[in-house]
Amino acid sequence: MDEITGKTVLITGASRGIGASTAREFADAGANVVLLARSGAAINDLAAGIGPSALAITCDVSLYADVETAMHTAVAKFGTLDVVINNAGVIEPISALATSDPDAWGHAIDINLKGVYYGMRAAMPIMQAAGGGTIITISSGAAHNALEGWSHYCASKAGAAMLTMCAHKEGAGAGIRAMGLSPGTVATEMQREIKASGINPVSAMEWEDHIPPEWVAKALMWMCTADADDYLGQEIALRDEDIRARLGLV
Repeated sequence: MDEITGKTVLITGASRGIGASTAREFADAGANVVLLARSGAAINDLAAGIGPSALAITCDVSLYADVETAMHTAVAKFGTLDVVINNAGVIEPISALATSDPDAWGHAIDINLKGVYYGMRAAMPIMQAAGGGTIITISSGAAHNALEGWSHYCASKAGAAMLTMCAHKEGAGAGIRAMGLSPGTVATEMQREIKASGINPVSAMEWEDHIPPEWVAKALMWMCTADADDYLGQEIALRDEDIRARLGLV
């Protein structure tokens, strides 16, 4: 994809699952990829496998200083910051509201919601000064539907979806393309955690019911092109058969 070649793409939660698949997809298309995760060993191994177009930065997205430093490190290394994909997220601890641990509940908000805000807050000034960029947040059907045991996840994803709309409203005039992607259920470690919980209908799904993370990576790649401009400020659902057909995902 000519629109991707040479661009710098920063991905949070890049150590596994959707993040790792996305890093490989963009690198294969000729992008520079900046890999953020708390697990330094995992992203260092991934970056080594990709080659000199990859930069691994150990980062806790619940800490604004970490995120801001990572953004500026990416620009210092590759010269630009063209795409930020807010992918980092946690599903644990799955718990009923009445028995949930307040500190653990709050930490999930720190990662899933504040982490998205921090990514936008750190990236937008850089992108505005450069004339634009793309910010994509991984959303979820849980942003719009309450599920037992997932109050932290539903609340944080709903908040992140609103942040995406705010980023579009405030940033579109400066060339910032903000969108959300709701991928549906994806065959990643998170689904194993959900399965083990035995709570709500999602835990009853079988492994083969989930889409591969590579499908999400391909959708994210497409969202960085002008062909997706009709969806700016919106949330794209990868469960939508028309979207899957448009991307050749069957």
